[in-house]
Amino acid sequence: GYSAGAERSVARPALLDREEPLALHPIKMLHTLGSRVCVPHGLRRTTSHSPSHRRPRSISGVPVCAHGHGHGTMGAGAKPTGFVGEMRKVAMKLHTKDQAPKEGKKDAPEEKKMAQWQPTREGYLQFLVDSKAVYDTIESITGDAVDDSLYMPFRDTGLERGEALAKDIEWFKAEYDLEAPVAGEAGEEYAKYLRQLATTNPPAFICHFYNIYFAHTAGGMMIGKKVSDMVLDGKALEFYKWESELGTLLDAVRDSLNLVAESWDEEQKKVCLEETELSFKYSGAILRVLAQ
Repeated sequence: GYSAGAERSVARPALLDREEPLALHPIKMLHTLGSRVCVPHGLRRTTSHSPSHRRPRSISGVPVCAHGHGHGTMGAGAKPTGFVGEMRKVAMKLHTKDQAPKEGKKDAPEEKKMAQWQPTREGYLQFLVDSKAVYDTIESITGDAVDDSLYMPFRDTGLERGEALAKDIEWFKAEYDLEAPVAGEAGEEYAKYLRQLATTNPPAFICHFYNIYFAHTAGGMMIGKKVSDMVLDGKALEFYKWESELGTLLDAVRDSLNLVAESWDEEQKKVCLEETELSFKYSGAILRVLAQ
């Protein structure tokens, strides 16, 4: 059964205690890649990949307004309501003021000046493999959920990424004659942690579910497009495509998240919200693979 203190008994891997204080956030990654991009609402909503949306533009002098935690698929100026609104608020507070001028609360850490790195195909493939380990784990948990399970509303949402990642990995192997690596420490540790949370701490698991899928539809998409331009000649991977209209899918999941949270007491809601920082760190460890 669920215990409010259960998450404290789950061992944290050493990789979370390395230099980066929070996740290597998608927008920080975009800065490192040399792009300052403001994501238009229409791009966040699209499920097609027309030529005009194929390559992200580098817009010098424009403040960054893309965030890793999805809220761009709603109407201009609209924000999620209910408990999802609370989750979004906590996530935005973990952004720096540079990343989110209106809502960011963190001061940007002093960082060592670093040469602009160049991603590689091998690094991108490792990132996809690590990501697949995480998505496969979540989708196995939600896919096996029985009808009266807390996770049943998150079964077959249309946001699933495991099959798309499998196609991309096979494409990499065929196109570039690369052997797919095994999942690295970042992917394996995160998958292991999620499996533990799913049985010991459902509210914390739901926090990771929200942050993983919603971040991917915003800042994650921009990172994918930017790196693809640099090492794949602009190839649009399946990881960044959805079979249905993305905004509609996200709205349905928001409704399900709010409905599930209605059954929680205040302590369970607190546990979910307090897990946000750890979700940033785990996701950041996987994003960091792109910078290696």
